[in-house]
Amino acid sequence: MVLSKTASQSDVSVHSTFASRYVRTSLPRFKMPENSIPKDAAYQIINDELMLDGNPRLNLASFVTTWMEPECDKLIMAAINKNYVDMDEYPVTTELQNRCVNMIAHLFNAPLGDGEAAVGVGTVGSSEAIMLAGLAFKRKWQNKMKEQGKPCDKPNIVTGANVQVCWEKFARYFEVELKEVKLRDGYYVMDPEKAVEMVDENTICVAAILGSTLNGEFEDVKRLNELLLEKNKKTGWDTPIHVDAASGGFIAPFLYPELEWDFRLPLVKSINVSGHKYGLVYAGIGWVIWRCKEDLPEELIFHINYLGADQPTFTLNFSKGSSQVIAQYYQLIRLGYEGYKNVMENCQENAIVLREGLEKTGKFNIVSKDNGVPLVAFSLKDNSRHTEFEISEMLRRFGWIVPAYTMPPDAQHVTVLRVVIREDFSRTLAERLVIDIEKVLHELDTIPARVTAKLTANDESVQNVAVVKKTAREVQLEITAAWKKLVADRKKTNGVC
Repeated sequence: MVLSKTASQSDVSVHSTFASRYVRTSLPRFKMPENSIPKDAAYQIINDELMLDGNPRLNLASFVTTWMEPECDKLIMAAINKNYVDMDEYPVTTELQNRCVNMIAHLFNAPLGDGEAAVGVGTVGSSEAIMLAGLAFKRKWQNKMKEQGKPCDKPNIVTGANVQVCWEKFARYFEVELKEVKLRDGYYVMDPEKAVEMVDENTICVAAILGSTLNGEFEDVKRLNELLLEKNKKTGWDTPIHVDAASGGFIAPFLYPELEWDFRLPLVKSINVSGHKYGLVYAGIGWVIWRCKEDLPEELIFHINYLGADQPTFTLNFSKGSSQVIAQYYQLIRLGYEGYKNVMENCQENAIVLREGLEKTGKFNIVSKDNGVPLVAFSLKDNSRHTEFEISEMLRRFGWIVPAYTMPPDAQHVTVLRVVIREDFSRTLAERLVIDIEKVLHELDTIPARVTAKLTANDESVQNVAVVKKTAREVQLEITAAWKKLVADRKKTNGVC
C-alpha cells in the first residue's frame, strides 16, 4: 500500500490545508526544511500543535498577566516592530518609559522634589531588575571597602530561603554568597531578627520579599529596617535593604496604603517590581527603581552614540521590544489609582471566596495569610492516604493547572497547593474550582491510592523477609517522594514563579 505520493499541481489551488500534502508529513524538529511551504499551511499546522498547550487563563500556577483589553492589544501589535533600545529613533517610546519610572517611583514614595526625575529603568522582568539592583549594591560595597583598605572579594547577601530562584542566579553568576534564613513550620518568610543576626561587614544588602511566591505573605520590612538601623549604629556599617516587590509592588499601595515597606523607610535603597504580574501587562516587563542617583554607581551606566545620539543605558539586555513598555503606560493611565485599587480588591475578594470554599470541605489547612498577595496556598490536613501531588495531577483533567510543591528548608516536610488569583479569575471561576476540587477529593476517597497500593504490594512481596514496620510518617514521606519523582520525570514545572 502506497502511503505517500508526489505533489500535484492541485496542491497549489486547493484552499484547504487539510486537503493538501502538508498535513501528511511531520514538522521539522532538528533541521531547517529544504523547501518553502504556503503561509496559510505554516500557520495552520503550527496553530494546531499549539492547541495542546494549557489554557493560560486556567494556569493558576502563574502570577503573570494573561488578559488585557483589546485596545491595549492593538497598541502592542502596532509597536511589535520597534526596538526599544533605539531611543533616538523612537523618542516617544523612551518618554513613555520615563513616565512609567516616575509614576512607579512616586507610587513607592521615592523622596523626589517637584519636577525631579526618578532613577530607574524598564527591564524584561524582575530577574533582570534584581541583577541590576544587586550589581549596584555590590559595586557600592566594593568601592567603600577599597576606600577603607579592606578586602572586597567575599560579598554576601542575606535573605530568606523563600526567595525566587533569580536570587540564586544572581549569587552564582556574579560571585556573591547567598546567606539564607531558614524557614520553620508555620513561619514561611524571612525572620527579621535572624536576618540581621546574619549580617556582617561583607553584607552588600538584605533582600526582603514583598509577596512570597510560596504563600503570598509580605515580609516585615519595617521591622527589618528598625533592627538594621540599630545594628548599623553599633557597628558603623551602612548595610542597606533591597525590596523584591515583584508580586506585591502593585498590590500593597492599593490594598495596604498605610503599610510601610517602601522608600518611606530610610534603608530601602532600591525596589524591583514586575509589570507583567500585578502591573497587569503581558509577560516581558519589569521595573527597578532606586531611591536616588547616589544609589546607582555611575560606572554601571554606559553611554553609546552610534544609534544617533548620546544614550545612557544600564540594562543587561540591549535590544528588546517596545510593546510591553507602551502597554504598561496604557494600564497606568487607563486604570489610574482608582482602577488598580478596584482590580486588587476584586482579586482579594475572590481569594476569600476560594479560601472559604476550601475551608468548608474540612479537608485543608490554609497556609496563606489574609494580608498579602491575593492567592490561596493550602495543604491537606491528612495526606497519609492521598497527597497534594495527586490532587494537582487530577485537577488537570478539568483544565486547571494548580501546582503542588514542598516548602524550602527547614520546612520541606510541608507540601502545599497554590492558586494565584489574577485579574481575569472571576468569582464564578473560583466557585467552579471549589466544585472541581470536591470532585477530585471524592474520587480519591473512593478509589485506592495508586502509590499507596504500590507500596503495600511491595511490602507484601517481601512479607517473608524480616522487616521493620513503617510508621505512618515514613509511609507519607515515601508517597510524597514518589509523586515528586513522577512529576519530575514528566518534566512538569512546579509552578513556583
